[in-house]
Amino acid sequence: MRQVPSLEIDGHSLTQSIAIIEYLEETRPGVSLLPKDPIKRAKVRHISELINSGIQPLQNLQVLQKLGDGNVSIKEWGHYWIHKGFKALELTLASTAGKYCVGDDISIADCCLVPQVHNAKRFNVDMNEFPGINKVYHELSLHPAIQEADPSKMPDADS
Repeated sequence: MRQVPSLEIDGHSLTQSIAIIEYLEETRPGVSLLPKDPIKRAKVRHISELINSGIQPLQNLQVLQKLGDGNVSIKEWGHYWIHKGFKALELTLASTAGKYCVGDDISIADCCLVPQVHNAKRFNVDMNEFPGINKVYHELSLHPAIQEADPSKMPDADS
């Protein structure tokens, strides 16, 4: 499908965010992005899927390009689906969040949240409506690993 992200690793080419993250989780020792507790692990997967399957695909580049052929405003479309998804996410975070999406350790859910907040800003979603998401995003933005992963710091970023 010629999509990003993609990762060349261990002689293989992997695509799709969750598949890449889970491969790294399973093959690289160190900090885990999935909690040991099965309930917390399920909550991390729930939030990850809410973002990755329920919000993000509706404003990815291929969908927006197709919409550009019709009468629907791309900005309105993206705003609508992000806002709707963030309302559900805000309710979920009310019962799962600590410092991050699920408790006080960074998880796959947080890896999904950061780029989606960037998209929300791009589509002019009023983030003041989502104090729980803002709180988690703020904490994430202070973490050195999240700062290092900022798209503007990637080798192929526009200068």
